[in-house]
Amino acid sequence: MTPDSSDCTGCPIDPDRREFLRSVGAAVTSLALLGLLPRDADAASLRAITALASATHDRKAEKRYPIPAADGVSIDKDNEVIVARASGKVYAFALACPHQNTALRWNADDHQFQCPKHKSRYRDDGTFIEGRATRNMDRLAVRREGSTLVVDVDALIQQDEHPAEWNAAFVAV
Repeated sequence: MTPDSSDCTGCPIDPDRREFLRSVGAAVTSLALLGLLPRDADAASLRAITALASATHDRKAEKRYPIPAADGVSIDKDNEVIVARASGKVYAFALACPHQNTALRWNADDHQFQCPKHKSRYRDDGTFIEGRATRNMDRLAVRREGSTLVVDVDALIQQDEHPAEWNAAFVAV
């Protein structure tokens, strides 16, 4: 080959020896890391799956609560459920604020829920009042069996996505 015919200006690879060695070194390092990561990733995913499986096994989709005798709120932190009775209706809400999933708190003096992180506030029926959140609290599907409120903790209802279901997610008392 003559010097003119060996010119490879159209090639994306720099023919310079140092650049070539850097590229090969980076490729070998990448392959070595990729060869190690799957073992770690498999172990991590197995641990995560095991933890998830045991958590799912311990937690049933339905939780039962006594129907409150009077207006008020009770919070089940273990299952992340809020049960609230207000104006002849009983609701079940997700404990997490819809803004950034911070656990909501009940302010009995104001009869409102409040997010301690960004101060979003909600009425006792879960309706958004003010703050950084942009929507109502998430309700959970409920039904009544005698004096028991049955809450489907896996049936989260967001008002902005399912307004009719959200409006119907309560039991009358």
